[in-house]
Amino acid sequence: MDYRKKKRLTYFTIGLIFLFSGIEYAVILPTIWKYLQTLEAAPYFLGLALSAFSLSGLLSGPLFGHLSDKTRTTKKIILFANCFEIIGNFMYFMGFSKWLLLASRLVAGVGTGAGSAIFGFLSRSTAPEDRASVFAAAMACRQAGLLIGPAFNLFLRLCDFKIGPFVVNKFTAPGLFMCLMWILLQLAVVFMYWDLPPQEKGGPAKGVGSGAREDVEGETRRGRGPSLPGQPEEESQEEEEEETDESKPLMTSNEEEVIVLLAAQFITLFNQTALETMVTPLTQKYFDFGELENSVMYCVCGVEVIAGFLFVHWLSRRAKERVVLAVGLAICNISSVWCLIFLANPIGDFPYQLTEFIIGVFLQVLGLPFVAVAQVSLFSKVTSEKTQGFSQGVRRSVGGLATILGPLWAGGLTENMYIMLGVIMALLLLLTIMMGFSYDRLVHPAATEHAEDNSDEHE
Repeated sequence: MDYRKKKRLTYFTIGLIFLFSGIEYAVILPTIWKYLQTLEAAPYFLGLALSAFSLSGLLSGPLFGHLSDKTRTTKKIILFANCFEIIGNFMYFMGFSKWLLLASRLVAGVGTGAGSAIFGFLSRSTAPEDRASVFAAAMACRQAGLLIGPAFNLFLRLCDFKIGPFVVNKFTAPGLFMCLMWILLQLAVVFMYWDLPPQEKGGPAKGVGSGAREDVEGETRRGRGPSLPGQPEEESQEEEEEETDESKPLMTSNEEEVIVLLAAQFITLFNQTALETMVTPLTQKYFDFGELENSVMYCVCGVEVIAGFLFVHWLSRRAKERVVLAVGLAICNISSVWCLIFLANPIGDFPYQLTEFIIGVFLQVLGLPFVAVAQVSLFSKVTSEKTQGFSQGVRRSVGGLATILGPLWAGGLTENMYIMLGVIMALLLLLTIMMGFSYDRLVHPAATEHAEDNSDEHE
């Protein structure tokens, strides 16, 4: 099989991984609240169950990322991580007690750590100028899963039968369904995933799999670009650059842009998960939504997010990531103000309240693709290429911490919406100020270095 076909199948499999993670989220989130109620769980258990999934991912992400950096392979890591997804979802299906359900989300969350290795792989195997669009495509696959997931819920909610001692109903069926889906994905990874060689330094920006890169596949596996006859100075310079890059730590005292991007990861995910935790009780309280209505709502949000990622995919080729990030933060700030004014204490009759709610959700979802893609792409550029797996693991762990604290924060303040939404708005304002001070530094360091080199040559 030629290299190009391997590349296409590998990227297709990566898309499936993100697609299935989105489907899992979408089929479980609309029903987990009532599932816990059938198990006589206290309200705070909703926050615990959602946070448990993120906690294990927080711990496993840097570990899997570090392993991928050391071994330069991701296939075995993905296969191993998916085993936790299979076991965790089967435990969710069993559903004998609230504690087993909590443990099931803890086990399944370990599997999400493979995302660090995948993002590290994508960072190493794509040109910097193509990275934002590649990340946008991967994230769009997850959002496609969020869109498709509610459609599966439409028939999963009709399940009402037994398999031996296990009851299959609208609450346990999502666990069994996702267990089977992850088993199928294991087969896809085995037969359609290859550990492609990394992007060589100084190579032409044609994207992974270009003819030039295929010719130097053996050398790129050793982390070096092609040796060019008659150009010893360039070869020596590349080796020096690689040594510098390899010794470059994840964060240094003057790399404020790394701190800003980690803050963006934390604050946006904290706010997102807090609002998601709030939405289900809020729709039940004011609009009497059940699992069907919630599934339709998540389906509509999925359409909006996918459209947003497709737009960002197009925009990232025409605008700098920091511009995309600024646009996203502006939308998120407008959304937080709207939610604080209109959702903290909805006024008016049912149609008026529903309109306020729809506008608030629309604005919140609209800003996510801009911030998500921009901060991931920028983070891959301001951290060492040699440790992308670990760096992405740290970034995802920061996000995991946010998805732990977000539901816990919102779960305890469902009756104090002004405090909850006020903190969300304050965090976004803080992030906007931080970005404003660091805006000039949010660029690929190589661009600055090349500009300085060119200036020195002219002098």
